[in-house]
Amino acid sequence: MNTSIDRDPNRSLTFILYLMYIVAIFSAGLLAIVALIINYVKRGAVRGSIFESHFTWQIRSFWWYLFWNIVAFVPFFFIFFIDEDPNRFAQVIFGASAFCLAVIGLSWLWIVYRAIRGIMRLNDNEPMYS
Repeated sequence: MNTSIDRDPNRSLTFILYLMYIVAIFSAGLLAIVALIINYVKRGAVRGSIFESHFTWQIRSFWWYLFWNIVAFVPFFFIFFIDEDPNRFAQVIFGASAFCLAVIGLSWLWIVYRAIRGIMRLNDNEPMYS
């Protein structure tokens, strides 16, 4: 066991940031934005340590998570191109909603997976990238 890493305050910060990314699901992503800002602000302090790779992992996780959440809402753009047929409108709304829920659900699972994987590597005192 590497006690110098275990006692590093950046270890606790990294762990808290992982938790913030998980809990962000229930805060409409606000905690993820806070965690991202902390990642960028404290990135210089962890440069050269195993925590640098964890910060990179967290930052990349955020941006991919944001990308997929934006993609989830793209089908709603097609609402503007529907004629006045109410059945067609209902079909597009239903399809867009189903797609949106599926993509957001998968992105939630993905961000939780990334955070748990990061926590496990952090617990083993290992960087995210070899």
